[in-house]
Amino acid sequence: MKAEPLSLTTRELTTQTWPDFETLFSQGNGWDFCWCMAFQRDKPLPGSLHRTRAERSVVNHRDKRELVCQGRSHGVLVYDGGAPIGWCQYGRKDELPLMDGRRGRFAKPPLDGVPAEDWRVTCFVVAKKYRRRGVAATALRAVLAAIGDAGGGLVEGYPLDLATKDRWGPGTWSDYGHFGTVSMFEAEGFTRVGMLRPTNAIMHKDV
Repeated sequence: MKAEPLSLTTRELTTQTWPDFETLFSQGNGWDFCWCMAFQRDKPLPGSLHRTRAERSVVNHRDKRELVCQGRSHGVLVYDGGAPIGWCQYGRKDELPLMDGRRGRFAKPPLDGVPAEDWRVTCFVVAKKYRRRGVAATALRAVLAAIGDAGGGLVEGYPLDLATKDRWGPGTWSDYGHFGTVSMFEAEGFTRVGMLRPTNAIMHKDV
């Protein structure tokens, strides 16, 4: 039996759409403790101070809300009708600083000579029953449009390469699938410039 077609729309994360972001991130699907804060920090929360997911959730929720109120957190929410079902985080480099260290430590080959990116696309979230139905691709297109409206620049993503499945470990999809997939980025005109790790590419697109 075919699933009913979706009626997808997108909206930017703002103080007005914050309640929808809360709704999506309160579903307990593994991202509820993070609140898409990981890449907005320059280093992970210290485990010695925040030992449980519940403790990290409280801190991340508070900090994310503060950043949204300050206009320092960007992303696109995807809706089916009025229900928030998907999300993609993006931002300028200084808004997503955790990737600075990861690019420097792990990129293969080293990114010497590769133009420096202006924007980063770091995280996708799709509610479970809506997966494999184009929600993430819709979010990525909306992100690129938003970046264009903000003046454009060189956009960098870190998608999982499904062709590397022979190198995947037990947690590869859950730990690195949130970056999206190489094929999805290729469909939007991104080209590969290196590898972040053995399973994830570094891809660029000029907008």
